[in-house]
Amino acid sequence: MADSFTTRTIDITTGSAETVHDLTTDIAAFLDDTADGRDGLLNVFVPHATAGVAVIETGAGSDADLLTALHDLLPADNRWRHRHGSPGHGRDHVLPAIVPPHATLPVIDGELALGTWQSVVLVDTNISNVNRQVRLSFLG
Repeated sequence: MADSFTTRTIDITTGSAETVHDLTTDIAAFLDDTADGRDGLLNVFVPHATAGVAVIETGAGSDADLLTALHDLLPADNRWRHRHGSPGHGRDHVLPAIVPPHATLPVIDGELALGTWQSVVLVDTNISNVNRQVRLSFLG
């Protein structure tokens, strides 16, 4: 089968609290529809100035630990020059420099080739924007 490129945008509602939202199931569904058992690369991209994509373990406390670490590193206070929005919102605009808005991951035989405990997550500390989009692109 010839190489191909397919993209899908998914909508995520993150709610009014800082969140680490697991995208792994959505990604698996996308690859089931598009990868057709092929090898390739998956790009996950968040087209937002205040969110990022990470590969971490979820469900064992690491997701909460990540938010705690980000809160320690980027406090939600008035030190930021970027001041519109909720208090400390300027830190949300710094987040993508630390948690990038993209990840490129291997796909083998049509499945995401993650390690045993790894998940792909949306990291969102911006409580003022609860509607997010995530673009999934497969290059086979």
